[in-house]
Amino acid sequence: MKKIKYIIVFLLSIGLLNSCLIDNDTDVDKNDDGDNFYTFTVKQTSLAGIADDSEYTFKLQLELTGPTSMDVATDLTAVIVADEASTAIEGTHYRIDNPTVTLTKENNYLAELEVTMITLDIVTPLDASPILLLKVTNVTGSSDVIADGKPMTVTLDYACPSFLAGDYDVVTTRGDGGVRYWSETFTNIGVGKYVTEYVGTWDPPLNPDWGMVFQDVCDVITVPLQDLADMYSNEVWGHAPGSVDPATGIVTINYTIAFTAGDNTYSSVYTPVK
Repeated sequence: MKKIKYIIVFLLSIGLLNSCLIDNDTDVDKNDDGDNFYTFTVKQTSLAGIADDSEYTFKLQLELTGPTSMDVATDLTAVIVADEASTAIEGTHYRIDNPTVTLTKENNYLAELEVTMITLDIVTPLDASPILLLKVTNVTGSSDVIADGKPMTVTLDYACPSFLAGDYDVVTTRGDGGVRYWSETFTNIGVGKYVTEYVGTWDPPLNPDWGMVFQDVCDVITVPLQDLADMYSNEVWGHAPGSVDPATGIVTINYTIAFTAGDNTYSSVYTPVK
């Protein structure tokens, strides 16, 4: 029997925070007359599993949002389906055993959809990671709530064995030419998924417990969309693939941080400390 590994993906929205370190002002539309949406909490994520014939089950969060969502008091049910533009194939790359999800007032209108990633007969590395586009349909329970029309993009990363946890000397070059040097540690937080101690060129780091999350899929490094240092509303994402040199263990990560005054790009080179 194939073993099933459960990995919970906590996708939490973080409000706008002011920081003396960064300029993270964000334009927000305030419209009390808009629609309430049954929607995924985030619009982009990546799920990873080692292609060893195992199955990996992930939980993706859905929520109720909107200007009058606080007035909703009934249960809300929706059916989650894969958009036809998905490159992930049902039964080959994934399955959804229960596509019907109900939001309730008792659970603060938060719920989770379970998606199982299938790795049976998958040979890595793949030419491209399959993309699963999930959309909310058939919302019932309130005439004041509709399905969000924007699908959630789920990248299914089929990982090779990855052993990047450890200590590194780092050289980070900012897009304007600024360079910083330090040492830090990668911590493994999932299948081929790691978190750094630093992000950007702040020293000391913005958050002593969290830098940025990155994914290693067969020596290709990606940075999923995330909040800056898991604390600020500035978005961080990979603007170009990074790499792992299998001969030296040197890791290169390329990413962008969004600022109101203009985005900054960064390239960090991590050399293992022997």
